[in-house]
Amino acid sequence: MSKKLKITFASGAGTVTGANFLIENISGGEGENQKFLIDCGLIQGSSVADPDNWKPFVYDPASIDILFITHAHIDHIGRIPKLIHDGFKGRIVSTEPTKDITKIMLEDTVGILSHDKEHELQKIYTNENVMKAMSLWETYPLHHIINVEGGFQFRYLEAGHVLGSGMVEIMYQGKKIVFTGDLGNSPSPILPDTESLTDVDYLIMESVYGDRNHEHRDERRKLLEQVIEDNYRNKGTLIIPTFSLERTQTLLFEINDFVENDRVPIMPIFVDSPLAIKLTKVYETYKGYFNEEAQKLIKSGDDIFYFEGLRNTVKTDDSKNIVHIDGPKIIIAGSGMSNGGRIVHHEKNYLPFSNNTLLLTGYQSVGTLGRLIEDGASHIRIMGEEIPVNANIVKISGYSGHKDADHLVEFVSGTADRLKKVFCVMGEPKSALFLVQRLRDYLGVNAVAPDAGESVTLEF
Repeated sequence: MSKKLKITFASGAGTVTGANFLIENISGGEGENQKFLIDCGLIQGSSVADPDNWKPFVYDPASIDILFITHAHIDHIGRIPKLIHDGFKGRIVSTEPTKDITKIMLEDTVGILSHDKEHELQKIYTNENVMKAMSLWETYPLHHIINVEGGFQFRYLEAGHVLGSGMVEIMYQGKKIVFTGDLGNSPSPILPDTESLTDVDYLIMESVYGDRNHEHRDERRKLLEQVIEDNYRNKGTLIIPTFSLERTQTLLFEINDFVENDRVPIMPIFVDSPLAIKLTKVYETYKGYFNEEAQKLIKSGDDIFYFEGLRNTVKTDDSKNIVHIDGPKIIIAGSGMSNGGRIVHHEKNYLPFSNNTLLLTGYQSVGTLGRLIEDGASHIRIMGEEIPVNANIVKISGYSGHKDADHLVEFVSGTADRLKKVFCVMGEPKSALFLVQRLRDYLGVNAVAPDAGESVTLEF
């Protein structure tokens, strides 16, 4: 009798955020009724969290055996408290850095979403539910084989996206299924390259940048250096909306190199994000997960995340006082899409003036304030006020933590001969469909872009 697995794209299909994929063993034999989840993230758009997040899951959380987490970005972990609230009592599995980062990220999310009384999120986003999740958590190193009832074997492969990120490889009935999570924009200054795949049968992969390419690593460094120098010359304020996880650490690494090698002038540089400051400390704890180049620098005595002029602002009053410090200066703050956090206050203060610069270094989701700015809005609304956008707007896509179109195709090419099917998810429809077409045309693989809620059955 053939074995069957059913994959449901619960969310995370047709959109960049909200990764949540269900795998069900529907073979029908004794002991063959396992249910697994890959990620359980928040859907994000114009608000910190879309109202769709509070709808019931399309599955019974109490029936799930294991939740596998690819990495600790909030669009991959943000609904774990809801999963717990709705009855999940299974195992949660990840790498060790991912667990530590998740705890910090979820505690931060509790601080934000627990104030939402409209959807009664104060009952869902509680520190108690976060601690319940942590009590269910197991950690494994990359490549460690996790044996699961029903003949399943799982392991993590290096994704190169953020600290501790891993692709989930499932071995079942002599076949391999891989859920990529997010794939890193290799080479990273800090993290190892994404691991190559050669013998995968079914691939569920991200497609955020499936329709466009980034600048080369050397080009992005030159652009960043130029933006900093131009801002210094203009005696302006350079504001950088950035993700607390990975993007902030990458920028600190790059600026550290500039400062220590006299590539840019010394000036006040504020990391105005308590969350980013906490996460940078986690990075310092897990140096063994860095690439060889970064580890060599650390062994030589270089503090890769600290340099002259750097100021970490934890307290709210310290953040408010930044405006009283004359330029030139740089402010690095969250959130990365300007849909909340301290960066919004800085944008209100600095966007009206032409000597200032706003630098976008990451993806901006449709409906976010960051996307409006990226698309050239002349005015934006912040805290009920119309704010003119007169500052210079610069985008450097090369600092994205995601692979671009060419490198996504290259990633698939190593296992194209064996692939039976590729499912392109975690991308806007145009990006996913563009990648689908390129995979078909360039590699001759059977690629599709499933809809949210769609299910497919795989026979083994």
